[in-house]
Amino acid sequence: MKAGRGRPSSAQILRELARRKNPAQAAVLRRFFKTGPGEYGAGDRFWGLNVPQVRAILADFPDVPAGVAGELLASPIHEARFFAVAALVRAYAWGDAAGRAAIFDFYLAQTARINNWDLVDVSAPGIVGRHLPPGKGRRTLGRLARSASLWERRIAMVATLAHIRRGNLANTFWLAERLLGDQEDLMHKAAGWMLREAGKRDPAALRDFLARHAARMPRTMLRDAIEKFPAAERQKWRGRS
Repeated sequence: MKAGRGRPSSAQILRELARRKNPAQAAVLRRFFKTGPGEYGAGDRFWGLNVPQVRAILADFPDVPAGVAGELLASPIHEARFFAVAALVRAYAWGDAAGRAAIFDFYLAQTARINNWDLVDVSAPGIVGRHLPPGKGRRTLGRLARSASLWERRIAMVATLAHIRRGNLANTFWLAERLLGDQEDLMHKAAGWMLREAGKRDPAALRDFLARHAARMPRTMLRDAIEKFPAAERQKWRGRS
């Protein structure tokens, strides 16, 4: 039975999510998202829903107020926070200029709760990337990239996917250069992913970036950046690292 289509409460949404609990899948997700002591997702709790299930519930609630999203972001349950950021992305896409600005500000105020890579990746391009003009917004992106928070740094990098999709690669290369010394593997993966996406648009620009920085790039970043290159060329770039 479908949920009501009026403005929901966070309790109502949590009930819908809880109805689909899957303890066996929750155990898999806890391992996949590294929730053990000292790991990046330490202490995160899962109910075992997959992404299509969460999105199906979201579709039943077309009007999720920002306050409700904020309450869900405060939840210790990962799927509740995923629902919240997906709702914010949808609200941003549907909003007017004032509404989008409010969601952008709200999102950046909630980054402590956007605290796993899937939450970042599903939301940063559709809110931060869409809000900042392609090739601009470096004051915000630079502040995030300098943050002690892994998740804020990842927001900055992954947000540039929205710019890449609009044909502007400048912020991607600018941030990737500044994050060469980052110590987190999740950042190496994010930067390599964005470089690979940029290279699909402009292979020559990616090769120019590699010519200048391949020797300094973390191995994971380099590996992911060159993934779509021919095997012989991948070997050449790996030889420079």
